[in-house]
Amino acid sequence: MPTPPVPRTTPRERARAELMRDLLASARARLVEEGAAGLSLRAVARDLGLASSAVYRYVPSRDALLTLLVAESYDAVGQVCEDAAAASRAAGRTPARRWLDVARAVRAWALADRHAYELIYGTPVRGYAAPQDTVAPALRVWGVVVDCLVDAGADGSLQPVGPEFDPEGVVTPGVHAFGAERGAWGTLDEVGRRRAAVRSLTLFSSLLGAVSAELFGHLRGVHEDARRTFDVTIATAAAGVGLHVDLDAVWQEDAADA
Repeated sequence: MPTPPVPRTTPRERARAELMRDLLASARARLVEEGAAGLSLRAVARDLGLASSAVYRYVPSRDALLTLLVAESYDAVGQVCEDAAAASRAAGRTPARRWLDVARAVRAWALADRHAYELIYGTPVRGYAAPQDTVAPALRVWGVVVDCLVDAGADGSLQPVGPEFDPEGVVTPGVHAFGAERGAWGTLDEVGRRRAAVRSLTLFSSLLGAVSAELFGHLRGVHEDARRTFDVTIATAAAGVGLHVDLDAVWQEDAADA
């Protein structure tokens, strides 16, 4: 079967793509130096040796530039989560262990790219409201969260020890729909499926809380081993939701691999 031809781009399209790469690289550098609140199209234009009017032909406003950076950051952490989940699944690990692997990967990404993490999960930029364009990239992380719960429900290993509760009125219908779209919930009944969708908030919130507490210095002088403290936080919250992982076994495996 012949290989389909690769679409050709025009010189103008290639020039535009190159300038957008340079523009985003400059914006990321400015983000590191000045923070999201100080991001300015004029400053980015100066970095590129362009007139402000030239940059506005590519990005119409500061908020539009922020949106590009926000979507890029969500896609980056989403890819990290999906790759970690795929590798863990390929290794034959349980859904609970897979969640720990995903959480560890997010922590490593945040420590390596603090400013991207701060942009999407830190203090909101005053006056900026992320548009609908950022929703799909943001949901990539949530998709991995829900998949771990779905798989645990399907194989019968999801055993919550947290409180029972009426799932009605806790989260929006869209959260329940998103969970249902990810796949079958296996042994869970309708109430169990809806509780699991609500409990996905616990996994997501505990992940952000654990990463943020470490990244922003709230645990300084408290923990001896930051990674083990993180593992305990993630595993404890996950156990309440129903994902149980043997941390001693995980740490022994880590030591053997070191």
